[in-house]
Amino acid sequence: MKSSRPELKQINLSQKGQEEIVMNSAIRWRIVSLQAVIVVVLAAAAGFAFMQGSFVTSQVRDELTAQQIFFPGTDQVTPGGALDPAKFQQEIRDQAGNQVTDGNQARIYANDFIGVHLQGVAGGKTYAQVSSQASALSKQIGVTPKDDPNYAAMQAQLTTLNAQKTTLFQGETLRGMLLNSYGWWTIGTYTTFAAIGLLLASIAVLGALMFELVVAARRPARIKVAQQVAA
Repeated sequence: MKSSRPELKQINLSQKGQEEIVMNSAIRWRIVSLQAVIVVVLAAAAGFAFMQGSFVTSQVRDELTAQQIFFPGTDQVTPGGALDPAKFQQEIRDQAGNQVTDGNQARIYANDFIGVHLQGVAGGKTYAQVSSQASALSKQIGVTPKDDPNYAAMQAQLTTLNAQKTTLFQGETLRGMLLNSYGWWTIGTYTTFAAIGLLLASIAVLGALMFELVVAARRPARIKVAQQVAA
């Protein structure tokens, strides 16, 4: 009974203890089939990655554009302006007058504009810190007689804290949403880069496949196998 396994035909034995083996058609077609499968898998993965990367970046762009967020104009790049060169980095000054439409602009607006302004709202305190301070002061006012000399000052301080709390909440919320957009934009961008890498890999394997079909198939492939020679 003949075996269905592909055979390697030995064609000669050299004096140095090496034998040459001819690759038969069965083995060649197995290699070709494997290469074809790899090409299909890599191409499909590249297409899927392109689609997802494009979808994510398009969604981020559409949502940011709809918010109509603009950097202060170029007339604000002056001492005392909204983009005072002494306070704001060159990166954000270069965006003066532009609309926020992509993830990188969202990051700049969130960190270099909102972040800087939030630092000056309550001496660098966060919303959580100011909120806790306002709650403690509110409780203190609740047990303080209205005729207390400090009562009016405490009320004024609470009003200030509540205003700071509102500003910080709104600012930190917007900053968080913009940074979230930046994160998804980054994912979409790197997904597109991965798609390009997969596409290049599929082209490389396709080239090897075409070589195997067009060039290598015209002549038998010989594989040299080392063989130990008896003393």
